[in-house]
Amino acid sequence: MTATYDCIATTTLSSTAASVTFSSISGSYTDLVLVFAGTSSSSFTFLIARFNNDTGTNYSFTLLQGDGSSASSTRGSNTASPYVGLVNTGTGSVGMYKLQVMNYANTTTYKTLITNGGIASNRVQAGVMLWRNTSAVNRIDLFPDGGDTFASGSTFSLYGIKSE
Repeated sequence: MTATYDCIATTTLSSTAASVTFSSISGSYTDLVLVFAGTSSSSFTFLIARFNNDTGTNYSFTLLQGDGSSASSTRGSNTASPYVGLVNTGTGSVGMYKLQVMNYANTTTYKTLITNGGIASNRVQAGVMLWRNTSAVNRIDLFPDGGDTFASGSTFSLYGIKSE
């Protein structure tokens, strides 16, 4: 079986932004893949993803990270702010992440997201997130935590995976 990636949408910020939203997402793919390359204005900011504008405490996440000399983890259960990666650590380096939402259009299961990426000058990360909702994902909101903003030049691309 071969998988094809179709670019659904790409956004490159021309100024700072508090969030980025992909909406009206078609249910015609098996998975979604979101690629982020950018930074935030703060010195330590996590990237947060929410589905279908759900701000309830329906998310859980675990992030594992390493910097070449030590490893650590960050975890949250029953939260409204699920972390999927670290955007900036004050180094001025660009964070790059790939987020895959598996089986996003299924209306009988919770949604699982796998993420990996990091900041080249600082750390690498891998994580998993669960959205405890059986609705098909038709909207994804991304934003930095703590009221921070994404920097100008940050790029967000959403792909749909088709199995052939």
